[in-house]
Amino acid sequence: MKSLKLVLRFAVVGVLTLALLIPLTMIRSKIAERTAYRAQAVERVSRSSAGAQRLVGPLRAVPYTDTHEDSYTDDKGVARTRTVHEPGVLLQAPQSLNVHGQLRPQTRRVGLFDVPTYVWEARLAARFGQELPALPAGVSRRYGTPYLLLGVQDVRGLMGTPRLTVDGAALSLVPGTRDFNAHLPGISATLPVVEDGHVAAGEVLVDFSLAGTEALDVVPVADDTRVQLASAWPHPSFTGDFLPVRRQVSGAGFDAQWAVSSLASQAQTQLQRLRTQDVALDALRVELVDPVDVYTLADRASKYGILFVVLTFVGFGLFELIKRLPIHPMQYLLVGLALAMFFLLLISLSEHIAFWIAYLVSAAACIGVQFVYLSGVLRGWWRAAGFALGLTALYGALYGLLISEDNALLMGSLLLFGILATIMAITRKLDWYALSAELR
Repeated sequence: MKSLKLVLRFAVVGVLTLALLIPLTMIRSKIAERTAYRAQAVERVSRSSAGAQRLVGPLRAVPYTDTHEDSYTDDKGVARTRTVHEPGVLLQAPQSLNVHGQLRPQTRRVGLFDVPTYVWEARLAARFGQELPALPAGVSRRYGTPYLLLGVQDVRGLMGTPRLTVDGAALSLVPGTRDFNAHLPGISATLPVVEDGHVAAGEVLVDFSLAGTEALDVVPVADDTRVQLASAWPHPSFTGDFLPVRRQVSGAGFDAQWAVSSLASQAQTQLQRLRTQDVALDALRVELVDPVDVYTLADRASKYGILFVVLTFVGFGLFELIKRLPIHPMQYLLVGLALAMFFLLLISLSEHIAFWIAYLVSAAACIGVQFVYLSGVLRGWWRAAGFALGLTALYGALYGLLISEDNALLMGSLLLFGILATIMAITRKLDWYALSAELR
């Protein structure tokens, strides 16, 4: 029966710990809600100006009509032939493509949220072959008027009129990609007609300014694609299907270069299906990311909330047993709620001030209120100061976990092991049966 009293005391503390999962879960739901609000802010910016951009091209399209004789059997079983006309579009990728440009970053503020945007000052230099492919035997082909197309994900981002030069001659661009309008937004220009199996547009230069939000994709359409992007944004994220072959990132910005061969990319094959269906295209990608995403950090911090509660309650339990100082379950609960309030303060303050300042203020407020409260619960300022010092160490360790994401698992494992080892060292000589007998 005496041992049962000790077990019952631990059971009550366990129930209180589980009860504190309710406010912690509510706080995590609030963090998820604020994250959704930020996504809505990005969507508002995308709707009002331009969203994430994707560049496809330039590509050369040549409409044609194939004519051939087709044999068939009529209803009476007589063999006949007929002339068949089959229209199509020959889509040609450049042999080489060089993309250069400067991303000029900007920040749009929507309510409490900052959304990174950019204006891309770009130049494209492409070289096409001038010969058309040989025809199958028995097929005659009549070519229509060829055109050049440039895919732009959100054409609202085009600032001013792009300048197009083909074989040294300036050409006018018009909205739309003609035969590819249904699946590839963008612009196009009419090229000289096909003559003697050759088509113009050997050398193509395009200069334009393109606004976008957060991310830019470039599809490596050429046999040999070279891309160079630079920006004053100091925190890029290089994702997509291809990583830069060279990159320099510093506080002054970044400069990155890609070299992609058609041997390493499926883009040219994917483009052949673009006229009739939506296709996911291989692309390289640059994202202008926020180096301190307060919602991600707050969500990661909240995952450690139950650990804070458990460690604090373990400390209370040891103090109660060793010092023979009873602590009421309501006092456990109030201290646990104060620990949970830290995460709510953190997310609300970090929306207005720098994350590290918000963390410092939230931690100081929670440690301070618990220090004053525990001085009465533990009947002494020095005892309360000891717990406050322990909480300070916990908050410091948590901050270390947050800012060192790559080493978070290792640091967390070492922290838990150290805490367990400390508890075992403190309780190694305790007579649990004697403690059970002394419980009232």
